[in-house]
Amino acid sequence: MRDLIFVSEHRKQSAKYAKVVKGTKKFMSENKHIHLIGICGTAMASLAGMLKERGFRVSGSDAAAYPPMSDFLADLGIPVAQPFDARNLEPRPDLVVVGNAISRGNVELEQLLDQRIPFCSMPQLLQEEFLQGKEVLVVAGTHGKTTTTSMLAWIFHTAGMQPSFLIGGIAENFGSSFHLGRGKHFILEGDEYDTAFFDKGPKFLHYFPDAIILTSVEFDHADIYKDLEAVETAFKRLVNLIPRRGKIIAFDGVAEEATGSASVDRCLSKAFCPVERYGSGARSEWRITNLKLQPKRTSWSVLYSGKPWADLEFPLAGEYNVWNATAAAAIAAAYGISKDEIAAALKTFKSVKRRLEVKAQVKGITIIDDFAHHPTAIAGTLRALRARYSGARLWAILEPRSNTLRRRVLQSDLARSLAVADEVIVAGVFRSEAVPENERLELPELLAEMKSQGTRARLIGNADEIVQTVAPEMRSGDVVAILSNGGFGGIYEKLPEQLRKLSGEGANSNSANAVGRG
Repeated sequence: MRDLIFVSEHRKQSAKYAKVVKGTKKFMSENKHIHLIGICGTAMASLAGMLKERGFRVSGSDAAAYPPMSDFLADLGIPVAQPFDARNLEPRPDLVVVGNAISRGNVELEQLLDQRIPFCSMPQLLQEEFLQGKEVLVVAGTHGKTTTTSMLAWIFHTAGMQPSFLIGGIAENFGSSFHLGRGKHFILEGDEYDTAFFDKGPKFLHYFPDAIILTSVEFDHADIYKDLEAVETAFKRLVNLIPRRGKIIAFDGVAEEATGSASVDRCLSKAFCPVERYGSGARSEWRITNLKLQPKRTSWSVLYSGKPWADLEFPLAGEYNVWNATAAAAIAAAYGISKDEIAAALKTFKSVKRRLEVKAQVKGITIIDDFAHHPTAIAGTLRALRARYSGARLWAILEPRSNTLRRRVLQSDLARSLAVADEVIVAGVFRSEAVPENERLELPELLAEMKSQGTRARLIGNADEIVQTVAPEMRSGDVVAILSNGGFGGIYEKLPEQLRKLSGEGANSNSANAVGRG
């Protein structure tokens, strides 16, 4: 009952703030100006592109822009002002979308409040302008959302369903993070992070999905959630929004981890719609068997309700990506897409930018960018690289940047995750001053914990120091995983450049296809 009351109140709050976007329908025909504060977030940049495609005049601002979203916005011809400045709201826009990273004290936010410029959140405008009248499929969970959403969109696309989609990253099959299709389905990545400075509820509660994939539920976003119970409450409220005619496809853990899906179990306990589970456990309706992780491809078989259903394969690495693909296959099948169409789509699926993306190969050294945000994801990434590059010396270069990694709450988990690598380099905590000292990740303690497990680990302050220190130590056959959810001081470009200098190689690096990360 408490969850039902919360959702009711949340809808009232959404309706209250939706008044500021009530006139957007007529904006389309009048070429009105919409400005996005914090435009370089993946969802905000995608919304900007969608708004421009709808005919709005779009601008934005951010503290700093870096690839891939800076390139994405440039290609769309959307101007991005840097840094934030009250003058970015001159001339006065008709509507301002305030990103969830924007807090009171931001000069543009203060200006729009003083001037009473109409404003709203990203999820509000998305729901008002783009989700109305669509069959909404949301991919939610602590891990794997971006890749799973991309897979699902690609399956629907190749099956001729003409879906719309919004993804929290650049899907390489599309070269975009969004598309407005003619079909009735809108496939959407659902984020549990808060919505805006004036709306602290999760973004995904604005989307009112018809069906969801729930990939995982773990403690994350330590800046806004007190504990795992609080995280579970958010996902329980999402489950409570699914209509009886809808469907939930949810992770069921793996055979050797009977308790691996306990949090998911609790979140699903009061679902009103049909629920089907995927994994390698005995109770999984969609059961993964015969998994083969090979240097160039991954293949597996799926049993449905205990009977052979399909043999699947794709070029991505990692067992977690098999889970992601099986979830996408399950919900696609529920919407009438044949297993042959699903198999063909997965076989041609590429990946998502910044998910195990091969950035460069220099003299036999492979440099990989991965969007690291949580110890579980880091462990999955490193295990995937172990399987894909068997026998290679594996480096993990971490920038503790996400709101969870910057805190000590999962410090021991982080030490165990990084221990999968042979060589570990940890940079300084990003904007450590923004985290209370009693909550902050303790780097010396982290290092000591890793060394006690036999891990070779070092603390090196920043990207430039890391490049100068480790580049001379690297040798042919090494695989280097750069782990950060931000720009990391340009290390993605600086390390290959330094390796080329040391080897005497020319300026151009060899590129390679991504191997995939959720």
